[in-house]
Amino acid sequence: MVIKAVIPIRKGSQRVPNKNLRPFAGTTLLEAKIRTLKESGIFDEIIVNTDSEEAIEIAKANGISFHRREDYYASSQCSGSEFFQHLGQVTDTDVFAYCPVTSPFVSVETMKKCLELYNSSEDIDCVSTVSLVKEFLWLDGKAVNYDPKNAPNSQNLPDVQALNFGFTLVKRESLIKNRNIIGDNPQFVTTSDIEAVDIDTPLDFYIAEQMYVKLVVEGKNLLEE
Repeated sequence: MVIKAVIPIRKGSQRVPNKNLRPFAGTTLLEAKIRTLKESGIFDEIIVNTDSEEAIEIAKANGISFHRREDYYASSQCSGSEFFQHLGQVTDTDVFAYCPVTSPFVSVETMKKCLELYNSSEDIDCVSTVSLVKEFLWLDGKAVNYDPKNAPNSQNLPDVQALNFGFTLVKRESLIKNRNIIGDNPQFVTTSDIEAVDIDTPLDFYIAEQMYVKLVVEGKNLLEE
């Protein structure tokens, strides 16, 4: 079984300019992700899929592969479904690992746990990381996950699982067929709040960088301070 990790990098960013490649705690988000994926030792190949020449140079410098993405698949005109299907089509592998750099705290242990679960049954075609949502949710003026007239304590709300896109393993054939990183028979691994951090806004980037300095660069426990 061949497993290849794909790091999707799009040149530029609408909300956080050049967030994938700009300085981040003495490194970049891309280089930090490459380092973690190499450390895991579970991938047959690590590939940067990108339209950025800078990202390609970083891939070369780190001794990993790259796929130069066509302009359409790096544009806003390309839908998420088209993009996922394209990733599968251009990656020759049995199992596809989706590894975005915007989740810098996904641990090697979590990656290995996902692989162990994936290998536990031939029926499983996808394992993805999730976060538990313990919030009082409303949609269109109606409560979604609780009875407002008999409100529970927050810890007793149902365990709604939200995809956090930190790490996903999916059969390549499922990725292409479903046009999504979630397969027909997915299983989920719940991550810690820190691992679930996703960088999407300037504030996210700032907070994640401070956390990365404490946790990774200085090796401290955030709960100790």
